[in-house]
Amino acid sequence: MEYGQLEHLLTEQGFYKVSLNLPEFTFFFHLENAYVNVLQVIDYHQGIYIPVDQYEHIKELIRKFFESKKINNVHLLSIIVSTDTEKAKQLCSEDAFCWLIDPVSNRLIIHENRVADFYGMKDILENFLYAVANGIYENQDTYPRSEARRNILCWGNIILVAINVILFIACMFTGDLLYYTGAFSIRNVIEDREWYRIVTSMFLHADIQHLFSNMLILYYIGNVVEKHIGCVPYMIIYFLSGIVGNMFSAGLEMLTGSYVSSVGASGAVFGIEGALLMLVIIYKGKCAEVTTGRLIFSIAFSLYCGFSSSYVNNAAHIGGVLAGFVAAGICWLLIPEKRKKESKGVGYYEN
Repeated sequence: MEYGQLEHLLTEQGFYKVSLNLPEFTFFFHLENAYVNVLQVIDYHQGIYIPVDQYEHIKELIRKFFESKKINNVHLLSIIVSTDTEKAKQLCSEDAFCWLIDPVSNRLIIHENRVADFYGMKDILENFLYAVANGIYENQDTYPRSEARRNILCWGNIILVAINVILFIACMFTGDLLYYTGAFSIRNVIEDREWYRIVTSMFLHADIQHLFSNMLILYYIGNVVEKHIGCVPYMIIYFLSGIVGNMFSAGLEMLTGSYVSSVGASGAVFGIEGALLMLVIIYKGKCAEVTTGRLIFSIAFSLYCGFSSSYVNNAAHIGGVLAGFVAAGICWLLIPEKRKKESKGVGYYEN
């Protein structure tokens, strides 16, 4: 492994480089909402000696650097690159947030008294070193660049959001016409055989707040899902989730005998959330910096809010999230083997 390759990896992961006066010390940072993640990389090559007090002093300077910018919550991990692992170990023997990299054997070394992971960096570094050791890292076609660094327009998601917004604007000028002809109720489907309502209802919204909440979630979550599985599978999951959500709603209507008309993209949006949950599980909790537990809590809380509110089609929400979760798993199984290998770490790095 060459030092420049490690630098390239970190910048590809969205970290910004800051050089210090000492050439052996460089730090990279990634600013979050309430804190900053910092990776201090030390090139501890043969022929130099770094005292422990200098090591600690540099760490303190990094913290003061961010404090001067009103960022007090600094999460700092030191990565020492050295062929003399014993010498490197002694440098940070009292620091739990310190890992070693042997550039000859391309090994990441984490001793027992060190943190086991640092915001997913363990797998990222191990995958990187594996790629370098096997000559994969040199081939740009073999390891796609980080999603955060790729300039990908999610046309499928953009089109879906645009259709929802355009139809809502149209409803403002046509009164109840589109609602009357496009809302979903099982009675309209069975008695009048208006099957199209299963789809048209997914693009109608009762008011601006209803539209805004659905489109905000769809825009941000939908981009993540589409980037990972592609435009066509993403569109399929959206429509399938909305349709299954409406079928769940129809089942509830027939079971309770309470027939109502419903509109909204919530079933489809919950389906996209379910798809993201599947992707997070596939990526072992590191997809788009969302953990499995956090996403499950978010979905559960959204469902709870629905059950706590009136005039909310909770059956569609449940049907949608289940359909999206299963559909995303099926889509992933159908993705070419090359991309499945990338997700396991052969040069595929998530930001």
